[in-house]
Amino acid sequence: MASSSHFHYHKDHKDDAMDSAFDEFFENDIFPEPKERKKRVVIERNREEGHEKLWNDYFSENPTYPLKLFRRRFRMNKSLFMRIVYRLSTEAPYFKPKEDATGRASLSPLQKCTAAIRQLAYGFSADTVDEYVRLAETTARKCLHHFTEAIITLFGDQYLRRPTPEDLERLLYQGEERGFPGMIGSIDCMHWQWKNCPTPWRGMFARGTGKPSIVLEAVASQDLWIWHSFFGAPGTMNDLNILDRSPVFDDIIYGIAPEVNYYVNGNEYNMAYYLTDGIYPKWTTFIQSIKLPQGEKNSLFAKKQEAVRKDVERAFGVLQSRFAVVKNPSKLWDKEKMGNIMRACIILHNMIVEDERSTYSNYDENEFQEREDEDTFTVKRAPNLGSGNTMDRRRSILDRQIHRQLKYDLIENIWDKFGHLQE
Repeated sequence: MASSSHFHYHKDHKDDAMDSAFDEFFENDIFPEPKERKKRVVIERNREEGHEKLWNDYFSENPTYPLKLFRRRFRMNKSLFMRIVYRLSTEAPYFKPKEDATGRASLSPLQKCTAAIRQLAYGFSADTVDEYVRLAETTARKCLHHFTEAIITLFGDQYLRRPTPEDLERLLYQGEERGFPGMIGSIDCMHWQWKNCPTPWRGMFARGTGKPSIVLEAVASQDLWIWHSFFGAPGTMNDLNILDRSPVFDDIIYGIAPEVNYYVNGNEYNMAYYLTDGIYPKWTTFIQSIKLPQGEKNSLFAKKQEAVRKDVERAFGVLQSRFAVVKNPSKLWDKEKMGNIMRACIILHNMIVEDERSTYSNYDENEFQEREDEDTFTVKRAPNLGSGNTMDRRRSILDRQIHRQLKYDLIENIWDKFGHLQE
């Protein structure tokens, strides 16, 4: 047997033809050599100078721009904004000051929060804050989403809460002064257009206009505070369909809502109500206007109801004016991130309402001090869960007979209170 060192391979003409074919393939770049990988372009934005300029413009002892311009551009007073920045910089990991491996400071909390607020306030794309705040587009977008999550986590429980007994007393007092004893706000829905809605979902989220949208259901009071928000229903739904999904009455049904008692026209009622438009059902908790009022009493009631019900419309208008991001069509793809933005904007809106409440002409700081007239309402802590059952409470909400009696008593109350002012 021949050893391997003496083994010879005999080439014939077929092998020569194959070799020439491979040479031709390589010459014609059939198998091109791997291309050189592109290098990442790094832009030195001088973020330290960006922070210094931002500080000198708005936050130094002698800022370039006065408080009035700060209020307009940041949508809130400086003291409130600094309170938010402090909470985020101490409790939200993304906003805490950091250093990289070389000891260079990261973007400051002021830069990150300013980038997020500007995107919410003006509804601009992420790269519009690059030249001034010195953040790249992806970083600015990340700041926005971390900002909304932190706002919900740190402030959501306080500024997106259900009304407490103290809140209900104030709301009931305001409702009584306006001629509607037992009224604690008005309810309606608002659409937020979804420009980048995924194509398979467009049929579910688009109405007759063909533009997809997501619906916000909200309850607002006279001072524009939003007490309830339910966001995420497809735009094809109307207010009545959304009500079937909404948790607006869950606290009442499960017996954890404060107990309310009030009198209208000499009759006692134990369930507060909202003012609504005509699409809502005739339940104990809803009071609509009169579509074709006959007589002076009905006409006066319709006029007053429609005027007071505009509280929620005003709240939607102010929310969209403060934060153009929820007014302009959304370019996001993620529905959950849209929900975070909407909730964060409502929380910020309520924080601004609280901060500026003393400047409202209709706000009376002494409204709970002793008065000559006795209150016609009482508010008690939530009863025990064992009292009654969910079916009984649900039936009391849907009771049409109580609705009719309450509406009749309200018509009489409005006439007694304001009828003498009619010409």
